[in-house]
Amino acid sequence: MKVVLAYSGGLDTSVILHWIKETYDAEVVAYTGDVGQMDEDLDAVRAAALETGASEAVVEDLREAFVEECIFPALRANAVYEWYYLMGTALARPVIARGLVQAAEQFGADAIAHGATGKGNDQVRFELAAYALKPDIQVIAPWREWDLKGRSDLVAYAEANHVPIPAAPKPAYSMDANLMHVSYEGGILEDPWSSPPEGIFRMTTDPEDAPDQPEVITVRFETGRPIEVNGVAMDGVALLTELNAIGGRHGIGRVDIVENRFLGMKSRGVYETPGATLLHHAHRAVESITLDREVHHLRDELVPRYAEMVYNGLWFSPERDALQSFMDTVQERVNGEARLRLYKGGVQVEGRRSETHTLYDEAVATFEADDVYDQSDATGFIRLNALRLRTLAGRRIEEGE
Repeated sequence: MKVVLAYSGGLDTSVILHWIKETYDAEVVAYTGDVGQMDEDLDAVRAAALETGASEAVVEDLREAFVEECIFPALRANAVYEWYYLMGTALARPVIARGLVQAAEQFGADAIAHGATGKGNDQVRFELAAYALKPDIQVIAPWREWDLKGRSDLVAYAEANHVPIPAAPKPAYSMDANLMHVSYEGGILEDPWSSPPEGIFRMTTDPEDAPDQPEVITVRFETGRPIEVNGVAMDGVALLTELNAIGGRHGIGRVDIVENRFLGMKSRGVYETPGATLLHHAHRAVESITLDREVHHLRDELVPRYAEMVYNGLWFSPERDALQSFMDTVQERVNGEARLRLYKGGVQVEGRRSETHTLYDEAVATFEADDVYDQSDATGFIRLNALRLRTLAGRRIEEGE
C-alpha cells in the first residue's frame, strides 16, 4: 500500500508518518504544500520527512495558486465568515487537498492522509475536497483511528519508536500560518475570557507600538482583482506580501472571535490577517461607487452563504462554483482605486475613484443648486411609499389600538 501524507514536519505529522507505515504496512510519501508558511525552512521539512521514514518527500510551491485561485476569488465575493473571519485557513485547504490528490495520482498511491483532529474543521475541508476531485480516493485520518489522546501520548510514542521530535518547543496553543494569515486556537486560548498571551502575534505589531504617524496607501482594482499598490503593478503573491508588511507594521487585521464550527461546537479563534484586511476595505470602497445599488445589495445578501460554503469545506462544490460565477460577473464593473489611512490598528477609507465605471454623479448628489434633480419629485415618491403604512395606521386607529 502507498499513502500520500499531508506533512508539516511537526510532532503530529512525524508520528503519523511512522504510525501509518507500521499500522498499514505502507509506503508513505510526504507531501508539503508551500502556501507561504512564515519563517519555515521547507528544505529542513523535506529532510525531516525522509529521516522519519518517508519514501519520497515532495515540497510544492502553491503560493500563486493559493492567491489567484482562492484568496482573490474570495475577495471578489467579499467573503467573511460570521462577519469577522477572512478564512485564511479555510482558503488554503483546497489547493493543498488538490496537491495531495495529484501527488497520489503521480505516485500511484492508494490513499491520502492528514493530521487534522476529529473535532476540527480541517478534516472536513481536506476530505470533501479530496472526494470532489477523486471520488474513489481512500482517506486515512489517524486522529479518528488511534488511541493516542494528546501531546504527551505523541511524545511517548515518538520516543518509544525513535521518531525524531522537532527541536523547537511547541507553544501552548495551536497555530496555522500561511501567506494570508496566522491563526491561533486551543490550549491557553480555550477560555474565551482570557486575553491572548503577550508576544503571541507574528505578523502584526502591537497597535500601541505601531508608528505614531499614519500611513496613506492606494490600492487599484481591475474587475475586482487588486493589481497595484501605491501605483506599482504587482503579481498576486508580491502584492499580498507587500500589503502584509504595510498592514503588519501598523497592527492591522487582528481579530479575536468565538466562531461556530461546521461540526456544531463553538470555538475561540485568534487571527491576524493584515494584507487581506486592507484589500477587503479597499475593495468595498471601490465597489461603493461602481456597483448598482440593487446588484450590490443582492450580492451582499449572498456573502454569508458563500462564506459558509468556503468555511465548511465546499470549495469544489457545484453551489460554490455557481455562486462564484455570479460574484465574478458582478465584479466586471469594479475598476478603480481606493485610498486608505492606516494608524495604530485602524483602517480608514479616505477616498475612492473610478475613471471608467463610476456611478457617482456629483451633479446629482450635490446639496447645492442643480438642474438635474427636481426635489419636488420626492413628494410623490414618499407618498406612494407611505401608502401601505398610512392604510395600516388608519385601520389600527379605527380598531382602537
